[in-house]
Amino acid sequence: MSVPASSHGPILIDRTGRRYPADQPRWRGDDGTPLVFEPLSGIGRQQIDTAINSQWRYRSALPNPLAHIDPVTLGEGRTPLITRTFDGIDVGLKVESMNPTGSFKDRGVSVMVTAVRHQGIDRVLEDSSGNGGSSVAAYCATAGIEANILVPAATSSNKIIQSRLHGANIELVSGTRQAVADEAVRRAETCFYASHNWHPHFLQGVKLIAYEIWEDLGFRAPTAVLVPAGAGSLVLGCAIGFGELHRAGAIDRVPRILVSQPRNCCPLVTAMEQGRQEVLEQSWSTTSAEGTAIAKPVRDREVLQAIRGSGGAAVAVPEDELLPAVGELARLGLFVEPTSAQIVPALRRLRTAGEIDTADTIVAVLTGSGLKAGHLLATV
Repeated sequence: MSVPASSHGPILIDRTGRRYPADQPRWRGDDGTPLVFEPLSGIGRQQIDTAINSQWRYRSALPNPLAHIDPVTLGEGRTPLITRTFDGIDVGLKVESMNPTGSFKDRGVSVMVTAVRHQGIDRVLEDSSGNGGSSVAAYCATAGIEANILVPAATSSNKIIQSRLHGANIELVSGTRQAVADEAVRRAETCFYASHNWHPHFLQGVKLIAYEIWEDLGFRAPTAVLVPAGAGSLVLGCAIGFGELHRAGAIDRVPRILVSQPRNCCPLVTAMEQGRQEVLEQSWSTTSAEGTAIAKPVRDREVLQAIRGSGGAAVAVPEDELLPAVGELARLGLFVEPTSAQIVPALRRLRTAGEIDTADTIVAVLTGSGLKAGHLLATV
């Protein structure tokens, strides 16, 4: 169902520009492309509900009715921002492994499941390499929603166990991460597809990390944000969130978005280097940074546009630098999975390339806990 431009209430838009009411269950446009919310106005510091010690303190930045209904929450957000120095550059590390299920995915899933429950959906389908699935499992358990999750057979057993203990129905699927995503789309006709890669409300939750970083820095924006990217939801979340803050007059500029991918699977980096507007399909090698091993991101066009629009950059990290980076962060007291740890060699490569220097205020996001990747870390 498309809607005219004069309709009231939050509006979703597909790539053709067709508009849809946001209060109806929908995970993609009629043209088969991903949906985004029409740009929202953002909020300032006066609209923060300081009585709430979770990301829902920024609920006024969410599209209606989410700003006014009871959320499905486990206390996600309000994660530490700590400063560490790498080769003379001070970096604020946003420790998203401190979220309830151990990754930043809780931000988006909390908002997505809140929307799904409000729309009366009691059974959902998800596909995940681990973190997204365990988050959907936990929040669906909280909301009383049946969760059915397709997982690559090679996924960390810790992530699968977590999802199963939350009560989700887990099905292991052989093949690549992309093959699992393709299978989920095929099954979406029979079960509502609450995909963290497709569902537009997921990005509305992830965008709140931008508001939180802004508050962490004394209501200032960093000059650059560095994130690992697979599907690119953190890229888009930062672009949306900081974009709203800029429209609201709360910051005077949007930070550059810097992206790290493992060289064994770096479709976004390759597209950036080749000046392409979308990712070309190709085969990639396996990588220990399994959370970023996505060969064909659903929102590739939007992610590439967000990086370029911010004046950002993307770098690929060799596989032999990933596990040593886990050890380096662990010796600083931070235990994260290889997907997260890649930001350390990425920082060094970005400095060598002249993309960052000591004058920058940099925030790098540590996306997930090392406790979920024990099978990969025995030799670190």
